[in-house]
Amino acid sequence: MSDARIETRHLHGDWMTVRHSRVFEPCPVGPPPAHVPVAADLFGIGPQRLLDDAEGGITYQPDLIDAATAARWFAVLRDDVAWQSQRRPMYDRVVDVPRLVATYWLDDPGLPSPLAAAAASLHAATGEPFNAVGLNLYRDGRDSVAPHNDKLHSLVPGHAIALLSLGAPRRMTIRAKPPHRQVQHVDLAPGSLLMMSHASQLTHEHGIPKTRDAVGERISLAFRVRP
Repeated sequence: MSDARIETRHLHGDWMTVRHSRVFEPCPVGPPPAHVPVAADLFGIGPQRLLDDAEGGITYQPDLIDAATAARWFAVLRDDVAWQSQRRPMYDRVVDVPRLVATYWLDDPGLPSPLAAAAASLHAATGEPFNAVGLNLYRDGRDSVAPHNDKLHSLVPGHAIALLSLGAPRRMTIRAKPPHRQVQHVDLAPGSLLMMSHASQLTHEHGIPKTRDAVGERISLAFRVRP
């Protein structure tokens, strides 16, 4: 059982409710079975451990930020961020990146207030000294990100990556690298937090696949500790 508490606080002009869970749920030793769907935590027990490793593995908490705050942050960021479209080479051609992106250092004087509030709540919940955030806007089911691991040269070793979701839910696939073949699918709810250890980037890939289902817009906030 996790040691969880709920606190309402005023951060950067926002009243918000934050669930603190400093002790993660125990998990069985060994890799998870292949193709494991992860449902929402209906009882608010706390983070669910998806992967264990020496640095904390991968955990999912579906309700870190309350629904009203998550919806408010989503609306402000969708309308106010200077979203950029990118292109990248793929084989013998250049293609559009299937999502819109933005990046900020957390000490940027122009940092949007929802990002400052989110960074403060994540630091309070995790203790991580995040200093940068990358944003992705998934406009519909055609937007996606291919399976990948974070570029380790751009991260400070030993510090986790925090992925906060806003807007419509989308499914993330977490896949073990060869020779292992375990796959987990996690429906990332609005206000949810996915924590990934630095070490997990060596052993697993994560991505948001395309879908033909009717899905709404989603914003992901990826908080990192950069050199």
